[in-house]
Amino acid sequence: MKYIRQLLAGALVFVLGACSASQTAQQDQPVPVRTITVSETDLDNVIELPGRVEPVRVAEVRARVTGIVQKRLYEEGTDVRQGQPLFRIDPAELRASYAQTQASLDRARATAANANAVVERYRPLVAENAISGQEFDAAQAAAREANANVAQMRAQLRSASLQLGYTTVRAPISGRAGRAAVTEGALITQSEATLMTRIEQISPIYVSFSQSATEVLQIRRAMASGALDLQDGDAVEVRLSFADGTDYSPPGLIQFFDFSVDEATGTVQLRAEFPNPDGLLLSGEFVKARIYAGKVTNVVAIPQRAITVTQSGGTVLIVDKSGKAALRKVKLGQLVNDKWVIKSGLAPGDRVIVSNLQKLQPGAAVRIANSSTGRKPAKGAAGAKAD
Repeated sequence: MKYIRQLLAGALVFVLGACSASQTAQQDQPVPVRTITVSETDLDNVIELPGRVEPVRVAEVRARVTGIVQKRLYEEGTDVRQGQPLFRIDPAELRASYAQTQASLDRARATAANANAVVERYRPLVAENAISGQEFDAAQAAAREANANVAQMRAQLRSASLQLGYTTVRAPISGRAGRAAVTEGALITQSEATLMTRIEQISPIYVSFSQSATEVLQIRRAMASGALDLQDGDAVEVRLSFADGTDYSPPGLIQFFDFSVDEATGTVQLRAEFPNPDGLLLSGEFVKARIYAGKVTNVVAIPQRAITVTQSGGTVLIVDKSGKAALRKVKLGQLVNDKWVIKSGLAPGDRVIVSNLQKLQPGAAVRIANSSTGRKPAKGAAGAKAD
């Protein structure tokens, strides 16, 4: 019995020793990883800013005459063309005023015709001394006054015609007409310039941004030093994404750059113009903009997946000279697409591990297992290249 126990104990020690040896062997095996070799490259200088959509033109349609609204002639929220009728105001009172002015003009014309006829009759008589010169002068003065009265009544008739035309309220610009601010039966007045509706031109459309004056100064210094490849007058492309994260496909261009700083906010105003043929961008909407302001030259950038972001910056795992994983702290710059710009911590030639990071600890042996595709990397496509 004792012999059996000794035999079992020996077998157990043998099994445990074999397992321990196996685990040790597995731990000593290098972990296969993929790496990239750090190199300098040029990257798009992308500035991300929140923006607000604004119409290119806004027109407030207001009353130009006093009267009662008879009918709304457009569909709210639809596109209207310049000159299209929007409202009709009761024209009865203004038609009566027009007729009265027309009658006054006819009377003035009759008076002027009679006064001019008197002058023509007096003209030969004054040459024959049949009438005094004073009577002839008085006749001429009466004729001039009558003719002036005709001119005045003509002007009043044109004014009455304009007022009558204003009873049909028309669109001053083409664009999207909003909700009507008045309904049928409402009294509108010329003196208060009653607001009737608004028209916004949203194709094309503007998006406005505010950029920190400090960032603007940094960009200008980078341009002056050559670190940023951007010249004054270069077209600056802007791309948008909506609040839900989806992208707006048509790009826009910076159309306005203010040269003064807002004293209250310390920012500089920018504005971009975008095509909006389908009306997807709505006035007042908040969007996220990516401004492509030239290219940053000679920078180090590595894929986002290779970096562990911390409060103090970031860390990466590199392959050291002995073929083991080593932890390296890096100072992060801006995130451009899927790459982090590295301000410090890496140098050209460093091999950064980009796979199996969850299986690695600093000091672990690694085996570089980059697959060979036989294809050359795209020129300038990244700040690092696969080994």
